[in-house]
Amino acid sequence: MQIGKKIHRLRLQRGLTQQELADRCELSKGFISQLERDLTSPSIATLADILECLGTTLSEFFMETADEKVVFSDEDMFIKEEDGSEILWLVPNAQKNAIEPIIVTIEPGCTSKKDTPHEGEEFGYILSGSGNLVLGDRSYKLKKGNSFYYYAKVPHYIENKGKTALKVIWISTPPNF
Repeated sequence: MQIGKKIHRLRLQRGLTQQELADRCELSKGFISQLERDLTSPSIATLADILECLGTTLSEFFMETADEKVVFSDEDMFIKEEDGSEILWLVPNAQKNAIEPIIVTIEPGCTSKKDTPHEGEEFGYILSGSGNLVLGDRSYKLKKGNSFYYYAKVPHYIENKGKTALKVIWISTPPNF
């Protein structure tokens, strides 16, 4: 990490000149200039003072944030097949996020995994095919273009009684698949 360059960026973000920062920290403009060009290193106490004047702390200053991946391609996704259904995870490692988006494909005569009651909510959108959403002892007809939303407090699954594959975008929060 180049401390000087990061201090320089913070100073500019705050709209301060080198002289203004130096005055606030009781340092010389020359020291601030050398520091920003990484020609000198401050003591921990001096760095803490500078950062306080820039509105941050030592821990915030040294916290490295990794670039967060936002767009995912088919190379990032993975598929799990079991008992006449296929789950395509759209976001890798979504289990650690607040929501888990997947595409479930259920072959004719098959069902999705029968899920036990759990905390959370689930949403789905039928991309193709038809079937039934079973929530506890109730069943709801599904067809292309329908969506569903429910609290997952009863056993639930989707069954495909049709003649073609049923494909669903399914989102669960918290992750459950």
